Amino acid sequence: MNSFEFWYDHVGVSVPNLDEAIAWWERTLDFKLERRNVIEAIPATIAIMQSGNLRVELFEVPQAQTASAERSQPNQDVRTHGNKHISFAVEDVVALSKEIGARGADIVWVKTFTFGSNMFIRDNAGNLIEFVQRPKPQFGASTLQALHGNHV
Repeated sequence: MNSFEFWYDHVGVSVPNLDEAIAWWERTLDFKLERRNVIEAIPATIAIMQSGNLRVELFEVPQAQTASAERSQPNQDVRTHGNKHISFAVEDVVALSKEIGARGADIVWVKTFTFGSNMFIRDNAGNLIEFVQRPKPQFGASTLQALHGNHV
């Protein structure tokens, strides 16, 4: 084997209340609860939310720290190192914004730039979620070429 294929599995999001977050993902973006688990080593209760081939792992950790207010503002959040937001693609950002706005989504903005359109929303805990406008792709796995021959 001279390469490794890899593909999207999930993104993890820490939330203050798991039940409220599950309800938000179901109501706002039509994700369904795939499963709940407890990870004793953290400790955390988690929920895997699924929509098609997309999965989001929600974490509720007792006494977790609240994110700073800047983390829920797209142009301020990028000023802090680390992961920034979840991003999904959609063929029509404006139409989606109208649909999820009607579902009560907290829409930060819908903008058109020279390089394309996007929308940022916040989940019920203030976590940023982006939608970018792109043509629907033919999905395939990404490939990582092995540096040195065969690996197991």
